[in-house]
Amino acid sequence: MWEKAIVGMAALRILSGSIEILAALLILKVNEVEKALVINSGLAIVGPIVLITTTTIGLLGMSDRISFAKIAWILVGISCILIGVRK
Repeated sequence: MWEKAIVGMAALRILSGSIEILAALLILKVNEVEKALVINSGLAIVGPIVLITTTTIGLLGMSDRISFAKIAWILVGISCILIGVRK
């Protein structure tokens, strides 16, 4: 049987992918660049939220098998990714 953390991470990724597909279909439906950019901007929020949430679920699932120092390094890495994407 699958671990709860694995199921949670997979479910979030499926949800995220479904949102991306729906947004692509919506962009095709509106057929206007201005509206498409608004939809695309909304997706910019979804990506980091899913990244942070899935990583958190994974870390919680591994918390009994990984040291605090390694968890801290992972969090620093995620912060660097988010800062790099913003700038």
